[in-house]
Amino acid sequence: MHLTGTLQQRATRLVFFAAGLGMAAWAPLVPYAKTRLGLDEATLGFLLLCLGAGSLCAMPFTGVLAGRFGCRSVILWAGALLIAILPGLALAATPLQLGLVLLAFGAAMGTMDVAMNIQAVIIEKANGGAMMSGFHALFSVGGFAGAGCMALLLWLGLTPAWSCAVLMVLLGAVIGASQGHLLRTVSSSGEKTPLFVMPHGAVIFIGLLCFIVFLAEGAILDWSALFLTTTRGVDASQGGLGYAAFAIAMTVGRFTGDKVVGRFGGKRVLAVGGLCAAGGFFLAVAAPGAVLALLGFVLVGLGAANIVPILFTAAGNQTAMPASLAVAAITTIGYAGILAGPAVIGFVAHATSLNIAFAILGGSLLLVAASARLAAAPASAAKAAA
Repeated sequence: MHLTGTLQQRATRLVFFAAGLGMAAWAPLVPYAKTRLGLDEATLGFLLLCLGAGSLCAMPFTGVLAGRFGCRSVILWAGALLIAILPGLALAATPLQLGLVLLAFGAAMGTMDVAMNIQAVIIEKANGGAMMSGFHALFSVGGFAGAGCMALLLWLGLTPAWSCAVLMVLLGAVIGASQGHLLRTVSSSGEKTPLFVMPHGAVIFIGLLCFIVFLAEGAILDWSALFLTTTRGVDASQGGLGYAAFAIAMTVGRFTGDKVVGRFGGKRVLAVGGLCAAGGFFLAVAAPGAVLALLGFVLVGLGAANIVPILFTAAGNQTAMPASLAVAAITTIGYAGILAGPAVIGFVAHATSLNIAFAILGGSLLLVAASARLAAAPASAAKAAA
């Protein structure tokens, strides 16, 4: 039994790594797609929204699919679709074709994202200890590997299509290595689960907290470079240092997160993490120079690293909805934060300033910290019951 559990944990980590690998492979292809199709910034921005739209359309229904057919079937079918679609990102000949490919790519990614988190929640509950941060850390590592591998292949002179072919083989190998120990069933009552259930109770509250954290992450992804170059005098060639500092800090925080949560408890880690992330934004806003601003982004990464994994654990332990549907709901609500982030921050920055927009994000994360007792209550109750 212990060996089986260990193999299931390993399979779950491989799937998280594969999801990060596949998702990040698209980023280095964006400039090539823009040049190949002669896209202006507005058209490219609209096409990039197609990826998120595909994910948001698929996510709400993945919970019931996992409940009826098991995580294994959903993950493998989504992974196969992801692999099959990947070359289309490099071969789409018109903006319409690329938009349709990105919709399908996003749907596959969204389905895989929800299903692997459902698997992670079940494995963590069966194990009886904190594991979610470690799973999410592998997603981050996969992201570094996917973007780095694709960039390297393109730098070596391979065409985008052949580079995608190499990534297809890598993705197939990783997913194939995991398939033997993915969960075949989720619950015996899965067949009676309705196709869609509106989130309610604690799930809405947890989802809104995820929305805030994902909003903050999306803001750093899309606005940190502009913040550094326009308000802190950083050269444009070094604008990406802000997100790099954030991403590295978050990955380190997630690799150590399971031990930290196991020692101090999810409630305390969520509260301190929210305060740390909020402090990071406030430091970046108040910093007179680039170095302290970068330190602020490091603090945001460290603070936010384990908040979402803790919230996923809480979603799996609440009793208002079946765990599979709850995970699907909070993933959808949270992902909407990433999509809304650029527009919301842009609107606030236009009306006031980027400094004020970042300060508001800091204030929002203080609300996350203040909600730690309520957010972690489902997990605490489940642990006490066990």
